[in-house]
Amino acid sequence: MSVSPPGALPTPAALVATLRQRRQTLAVAESLTGGALVAAVVDVPGASTVLRGGVVAYATDLKHTLLGVDEVLLAAEGAVHPEVARQMADGVRERLGATWGLATTGVAGPDPQDDVTPGTVYVAITGPGTDRVERLLLPGGRAEVRAGAVRRALLLLGVVLAPVLPTA
Repeated sequence: MSVSPPGALPTPAALVATLRQRRQTLAVAESLTGGALVAAVVDVPGASTVLRGGVVAYATDLKHTLLGVDEVLLAAEGAVHPEVARQMADGVRERLGATWGLATTGVAGPDPQDDVTPGTVYVAITGPGTDRVERLLLPGGRAEVRAGAVRRALLLLGVVLAPVLPTA
């Protein structure tokens, strides 16, 4: 993948090409994005060579039963928490047998969830030597928050696949 300016969104096609070149695979776990993240990857011709699959665990209990998120954590903190996002990414990676696990969880709105403000989102990625979670506070309505979460998850995958190294 070519190096983009910091913060530039890599295209799903570039991400798929990089994964293919590295012979690596991706699995996606989604909550608030409801399948939109995996759909962005599936839209790329040839995505089947790298995409193992996706799990939409919208209900909190499914985050535990399908993805292995600690049920004590879910009961104590709710579904919108950085460790929940990390465990979702790790759980989907392990269960689907992928190199990388990418996850989204958050509140799209319009109402708060578990006292968490709409626009609060966590995206996470786990894989070889990587265990990273980012907290986002996204403006806008439901559609804008969900779209912003997808964009940031793709950016996070791009950063992990092709980090920009400082020059001397």
